[in-house]
Amino acid sequence: MFNKPTHSPLSLRVLAALLRYPDAEFRAAVPELQQALRAEAALPGARIDELCALLQRLQQADPFTVEAEFVDLFDRGRGTALHLFEHVHGDSRERGPAMVDLQQTYERAGLYLAPGELPDHLAVVLEFASTQPSREARDFLAEIAHINRAIFSALQRRQSPYASVLAAVLELAGEAAERVDIPPEPELDEAWAEPEAFGGCSSAGQSRPEQPQPIHIVRKQSAHQPGAQA
Repeated sequence: MFNKPTHSPLSLRVLAALLRYPDAEFRAAVPELQQALRAEAALPGARIDELCALLQRLQQADPFTVEAEFVDLFDRGRGTALHLFEHVHGDSRERGPAMVDLQQTYERAGLYLAPGELPDHLAVVLEFASTQPSREARDFLAEIAHINRAIFSALQRRQSPYASVLAAVLELAGEAAERVDIPPEPELDEAWAEPEAFGGCSSAGQSRPEQPQPIHIVRKQSAHQPGAQA
């Protein structure tokens, strides 16, 4: 655990690259990524060794295997999802405004996302942090440490070498890479199951058919009540 902010823009960009789809362009850049980690030395030596070993494996293993493993790990499990607001808001309405607020934060700093990129993806978050001064970057990452710790724990439970990437993110935030208790993930078939016809809502946290549905009653404002709009 670090006692003071560490200047780590290169390391943050390497971690961001590791959390993106491992395509041919990424594999070609592996030697440069390894060199950046070692040259900046913002992380403990043992962690750098772990990350370099992961980079080496991603470069040398069969590309189709590496790509399939990435998709299976990060796109087919809620616990290991890299979209941070999925861990906080799920599919609720609050996620939209949170995404807008985060994107505006980026734009105020001069960072504009490519079409189709979502602002809450951890790779995007790390790239943004890499553009900030050391203390601001660490404080920003510390605010989401509880989410990253949950992802780290889910990756460790699956015995994935990608856990070292999340551990490094936590360490650059000045946080310990500690496991926390997380609920077991549902089976893939259960998580993606389609609802029965007229069977009610299938979203997590919603009641199934023949179970009580919570009802929220909101008083309708008249045109004469304060706060009502014409």
